[in-house]
Parts: sequence; structure tokens; C-alpha cells
Amino acid sequence: MNSMTNNIPLSTPLDIRRGLTNAADVAFPLRWGILGAGRISGMWVEALHACEGATVTAVAARELDRAKEFTRQYGVATAYGNYAEMVEADDVDIVYIGTINRLHKEHTLLAIAAGKHVLCEKPFAENISEAREMYAAAEEKGVMLQDGVWTRFFPAVEHARTEIENGTIGEVVLVQSDFFDPIYTIQAVPLGFGADAALTSVVAAGRYARGAIVEFGEDKCAVLTFPPRNSELPEVTELVGTKGRITLERPAHCPTRLSIRIPPPDGVPSQYRTGNAPAPLHAFEYPLPRTVSMRNASPNQHGFLYQAEAIHRCLAAGLRQCPQYNKEESLHAMNLLTEIYKANPPIPRR
Repeated sequence: MNSMTNNIPLSTPLDIRRGLTNAADVAFPLRWGILGAGRISGMWVEALHACEGATVTAVAARELDRAKEFTRQYGVATAYGNYAEMVEADDVDIVYIGTINRLHKEHTLLAIAAGKHVLCEKPFAENISEAREMYAAAEEKGVMLQDGVWTRFFPAVEHARTEIENGTIGEVVLVQSDFFDPIYTIQAVPLGFGADAALTSVVAAGRYARGAIVEFGEDKCAVLTFPPRNSELPEVTELVGTKGRITLERPAHCPTRLSIRIPPPDGVPSQYRTGNAPAPLHAFEYPLPRTVSMRNASPNQHGFLYQAEAIHRCLAAGLRQCPQYNKEESLHAMNLLTEIYKANPPIPRR
């Protein structure tokens, strides 16, 4: 199996592959302000340092001393002890929302009201109603509001998407994914089925909503599991089609490896009709960017750079969303998350 189509790598970012942006526009200048001085915000800034057009001009935290410590650690110019003051700053073009989950909506709307573009860390919102309100505010102001599901920007995922679009594995009929953070598994559903797939039923189970089976009509199904964080979870995503199977290998929420199994032209998909021999394996590997210097990184967190560069390219082109994970897919995932929690509300952790 070739990793190129018409001399274009299958892992080419979707915005470039569709001719929406210019690859060189990673150098498009954007001045970033950071809301929240936690560890994830720090890793985001370290990735931005490797993005040619990015400058991190400000950080805000609930306590000024914490913001000042962040500037010292990560080389940010200005510290604020007030969120509203930072989003109004003249030297901030785009705001990264890295505060605690329950404040994502409030802080996103705060930045949008100030006329700033926004990248909101996942989970984007607490439910579908909040998400719709956030997108409506961004559209009214004419600014970008990007859901921070960085998974979608990894080259392995870009490759998987291209193979699905090319019909390499036929029609996707089953999505299987696991991870302790539900949104990472749920985002795989619109990746496989598209954002227009109509949800027809949801069954959720487990004391903390540990899993869900979701139907989309009579012939499409997603099996999503959310194991405990400290368990030996598989952490893979599989997209099963009528002609083959794509596996985003561990860690599937930030994958660097992709496996594709497709029967030979004279073969059959079922291994039980071929002496229990699986279809031939085609493996691809995409190393992490070497330009990112990151201390105490979580697995593959260097890949934040892929999303950062896409945002720069898209804003340079006048786009208000990245096609890798657009408004429709984001809302599709948020709606599914809402429905899963309706089916079996998780018990609050103490």
C-alpha cells in the first residue's frame, strides 16, 4: 500500500489537501494569550514556541503570583491576575482557554466578547446546549472558535481520514474506541461515520458511564468504552469497514502509528474463510515533531504543534474553523456525550 496519492502524502493536513490554506502560512503572525496557568497550558505554550508565527504575549490566572511564575517558567511577556483584563489586551489576537472544565464556556464567551479568536481546550463544554451558545457567539462576532480536540491534527489521523475518504476500507460500519476521557473516544464517531450520521439509539452502562453502544441507523454502530484512568486500557481506535480495517494504535488519542488491513483483491474480508489468516497488514509510523522542546510532557503532547500550525494557516486564509475538527463534528460529539450521560448519568467523584 502506497502512502501517497497523486504524489501527495496521505498524511497531508486536511486544510492543505483541500487547497484551503497555504503550507507556508504557519508563519502567519498571531499573538497568543493564555487563560489558565496549569500544566496543560504550559505544554501548549511550549508547543507554540515551535510554531513559526506564534508569539505568546500574555497569561492570566486567578492569582497574579501564579501568572508571574508561569511567565518565568515559559517565557511569556506579561502576567495578569484578572481574566477579563487579559482578553481585552491590545497585544492578544487569540486566546487559549486552559482553565478548569466547568469554566470553559464562561471564559470562551469572555474572550469572544472582546473580539478575540479562541481555542478552547477539551472538553469544549459540559453539554450540547453550552456548545451551541458558544458557537453562536463566535459567529456573531466573526471570530474563530476552535474545539481543542488535538487528536484530529496528528498525521496518523490525517492519513486515516484520507483512506476513509478514498474508500480504501469501504463503508465504515463499526467504530470501536477506548480511553478514560470520553471525548477522545466519542470524537472517533464522526471521524468514521461523518458529522451527518443520525443517532438512533444509545445504551450506556457502568457506575461511572464506563461504556456506551450507539446506533446510527440499522447498519452503523459505535462501541465506546471509558475505562478507569489507572487501568491497563487498550487505548486504540478501530474503524471497521466493508472492505478492511484501520487501527489507530496506542495511544490512539495522540497516535503516531497507523495500521490498515485490507484483503487482497481475490480474498475475502472474513479471516474464518481464509484458514484464520488475517488480511495483510500495512503499517505506517509518523514520528513526533522534533522542533518541540517540552519538559515533563504527557504522552505525545509534542503533537500540540500540529493543531497550532493548522490554526495559523486557517486564520491566514480567513477561515473561522479548522476542517480537521469543524463546528459540525464538534457539535455531533458534544450531542453524543450529552446523550450518553442522559442514558446513564455518571456519579460525581469526590
